[in-house]
Amino acid sequence: MKPPASFLLIPLAFAIVSAALLVGTGCSKSDPLSTGQAPGLRIVKVGVNPVPHGEILRAAVPVALREGVRVEVVEFTDYVQPNIALADSQLDANYFQHVPYLERFAADRKLALSSAGAVHLEPLALYSIKFRQLAELPVGAQVTIPADPSNASRALHLLEDTGLLRLREGTGAGATVADIVVNPRKLVLREIDAEQQPRTLEDVAAAVINGNYFLEAQKHLNLDARALARESATRNPYANVIVVRRGDEARPEVRTLLKALQSEEVRRFIQTKYGDAVVPAF
Repeated sequence: MKPPASFLLIPLAFAIVSAALLVGTGCSKSDPLSTGQAPGLRIVKVGVNPVPHGEILRAAVPVALREGVRVEVVEFTDYVQPNIALADSQLDANYFQHVPYLERFAADRKLALSSAGAVHLEPLALYSIKFRQLAELPVGAQVTIPADPSNASRALHLLEDTGLLRLREGTGAGATVADIVVNPRKLVLREIDAEQQPRTLEDVAAAVINGNYFLEAQKHLNLDARALARESATRNPYANVIVVRRGDEARPEVRTLLKALQSEEVRRFIQTKYGDAVVPAF
């Protein structure tokens, strides 16, 4: 692995595929209900990141099926293609993002997308392989944060909440590294594409990582990393939502999908499988 000074923001190419094909390494449409459709079933095709969104969505599949809706799961491994595919009508909905990210992305790309409702929150956390508590972080420690603006701002506020730095007074959801006014430990912050961040942990002191990417990396890379700090779930505006094309919020299939994802079965699944790393937002 290259040293931190050589980190590059390497664009990744991902492709949406049909329900029976693969999307990227280890990503597939694996809904067992994709064949043998019963008469009268309505279909809703949903784009997700694999972990935890794909896992949570699959827990909701039988709940939706009881209400006459068959959910087809299409997996992506980035934060860009699910919105593009939705806007292009290749999907009926997606489930991978929070509202601040959606609003910025839709405005930048001029896409008519909107939230249909919240499902869960992944508290952002500061992870480290090398250190076990905040006090151990040395002066000049290199820390990575997500490169997309909404999650970069979120990461900066988490670092501020821990006392590692202070932002300009009044800085809100649009905070950038330029808003740092006090940095007592002289942290060196590097913005890295969120999906690549877990792989930087061997090279840096710590990284503020989105919950879905950490959980997936923990699953596949066997990361032995500890959360040194985690966002509070109380009054947190970053709940992950079901997103649809504007005007589709009241579609019967969409309402059934949301109802299934906000069911008690799914609540129990989230709480049992993820503990503090993923929190129901309904």
